[in-house]
Amino acid sequence: MPTRRHRKTQTLAAKTAELAVAVPQVVAHRMTRLALAGPAPSARDRAEFHRMSAEKMAAFSRSWTAMALQTALASPALAASFVRSVWAPQPPAAGTAAAQWHEAALDVIDKGLDPVHRKAVANAKRLARTRLR
Repeated sequence: MPTRRHRKTQTLAAKTAELAVAVPQVVAHRMTRLALAGPAPSARDRAEFHRMSAEKMAAFSRSWTAMALQTALASPALAASFVRSVWAPQPPAAGTAAAQWHEAALDVIDKGLDPVHRKAVANAKRLARTRLR
């Protein structure tokens, strides 16, 4: 049975792969729509173009906020671990501190990737259903 960290790494890799597929699809659809719209885009096109910038700002804002919050939550535990290792009569195993830092970093990355992944995958699904002119 894989360890928790191993599962977390696999989940993060899967999200990254989904994002790597969804983003080019969304960009291709939107750039095609932009090219087809020409100098006088329709109301539907203008709404989509406005949505492009608004949702990017919202997703990245959520992403940074989630990463900052996760960092703030992980910091006390990492600091306590450091203090315990300094004052412990016997030093902890060499990999213990590294594993804690690795786990904390994976959590921060995962929390930061969530909003961007969620929005990009949803856009890819939504735009795949819409027809270009």
